[in-house]
Amino acid sequence: MQIYMVGGAVRDKLLGRPVNDHDWVVVGATPEQMLAQGYLPVGRDFPVFLHPQTREEYALARTERKSGRGYRGFVVHSDPDVTLEEDLSRRDLTINAIAATPDGISAGAIFDPYSGAKDLEARVLRHVTDAFREDPVRILRVARFAARFTDFTVAPETMQLMREMVEHGEANHLVPERVWQELARGLMEEKPSRMFEVLRECGALAVLLPEVARLWGVPQRAEYHPEVDTGVHLMMVLDMAARLAAPLTVRFACLAHDLGKGTTPADVLPRHIGHEERSVALLKDVAERLRVPVECRETAEVVAREHGNIHRSQDLSAAALVRLLERCDAIRKPARFADILLACECDARGRLGFEESAYPQRPRLLAVLGAVQAVSTREIVAQAAAKGLSGPQVGKQIELARVAAVAQWLDMQAAP
Repeated sequence: MQIYMVGGAVRDKLLGRPVNDHDWVVVGATPEQMLAQGYLPVGRDFPVFLHPQTREEYALARTERKSGRGYRGFVVHSDPDVTLEEDLSRRDLTINAIAATPDGISAGAIFDPYSGAKDLEARVLRHVTDAFREDPVRILRVARFAARFTDFTVAPETMQLMREMVEHGEANHLVPERVWQELARGLMEEKPSRMFEVLRECGALAVLLPEVARLWGVPQRAEYHPEVDTGVHLMMVLDMAARLAAPLTVRFACLAHDLGKGTTPADVLPRHIGHEERSVALLKDVAERLRVPVECRETAEVVAREHGNIHRSQDLSAAALVRLLERCDAIRKPARFADILLACECDARGRLGFEESAYPQRPRLLAVLGAVQAVSTREIVAQAAAKGLSGPQVGKQIELARVAAVAQWLDMQAAP
């Protein structure tokens, strides 16, 4: 039995990046031997075990043979005779096909049959073997790694292979859960725009997210969007979200906020009248298709519908501000409202020449929310009950009190 550290842990150590978890491959062992040493079986499709102390995963060396469409269409073969090189050959990229002894990653300690270390030095994402084409999830993984390793490029031959996979329909067989999983991870990388640029270049974006793919080439009004192209703007917004360390809910909202601009009739361009409503409808389709988590879906829906109103909120009256808060469900869900405002800031600053601009709407609306929250609804309810009021009449009294509180706050801000 021989044990090797493999994959991302070796790659990141060679790059001098932090390592959060380790993957191990075991060569020359049987499941029975692993169980005898106290390892706990967890693999459903192939033999994977948890270390009895560290709880890290140890997988028996294996090979894979394509047996059908999609990433599940494989027959896995695990046997003590499977070599380390055979196991590494099934991996996606050369930089992930490096193994090391458990005690270190010095030059003499690594096993690198596919020259992954050279590709690390050259900053290249390159597939290991032609078996790459057998798993369409690898298209998404390459795109995600491009978003993480921002100074790496995709090897031309790998990009060509990805194009061929898309042309042959492999991307059509990706299951929604895996698409969302990889997209979510890519959105959280250092430069999310690179993920979408890679997916667009190989043709996968048009298959997986046609609502996003059609945004490129759609013009916008230059006085509001100096970058003009809607797709370019979207990429700037996503990278601004990464720069501001936004959570996934915000980043997905940024991705979906302008989907409706891709369906604007050509005769009204570069204006996008009513794109907010169209964005909400398209967002619902995307969220249902990819089974996006409810929290991400709900935040994105409010951002798509209200981002224009939030941008213009400095011109709104006290009553209009209270209505805006109510439409955003801000009083009931203030934490989500904070995410909504952050997404709107990413949208405002994700424009050519506006990257360093302030976004006063965000602190201002949080302060307005604070003024509304300071209104004691319990007292108003009690006073209304004493007057014999009930139902909608009580609600009207609460609304009037909130509007009055916001009006008072606005007067204080305007005072010299």
